[in-house]
Amino acid sequence: MPQEINQNKTVVIEAKGQSLGRLASRIAFLLQDKHLPQYAPNKEGETIVTVKHLTAITFPKTKLHTKIYYKHTPYLGHLKEVSLAKLWKENPKEVLYKAVRGMLPINKLRDRRMKRLIIEE
Repeated sequence: MPQEINQNKTVVIEAKGQSLGRLASRIAFLLQDKHLPQYAPNKEGETIVTVKHLTAITFPKTKLHTKIYYKHTPYLGHLKEVSLAKLWKENPKEVLYKAVRGMLPINKLRDRRMKRLIIEE
């Protein structure tokens, strides 16, 4: 995976031709600072991850139509469904955002770590 690490702890990732899941797990790994020797699970981290060329991500043929995102509303029986193909067509940034967020630990640091993710199309 080609990436550049600058002095101010910024990592630039080229998303062209990469799988969504593998890219998201690599980004989650970097946002937690697990690549540094001073990693601690209770620390937020300092690495800023920038993703370029997001629209060139590859998907398996069946994944676009079988993957479904669910959203629960506060009303009884109101369950919203959106397929990956439709969400990717409307907002590709949201797809990567949801994938990375799902791979980070569920704790008070997750939202702060997600603020350090910059997605460029």
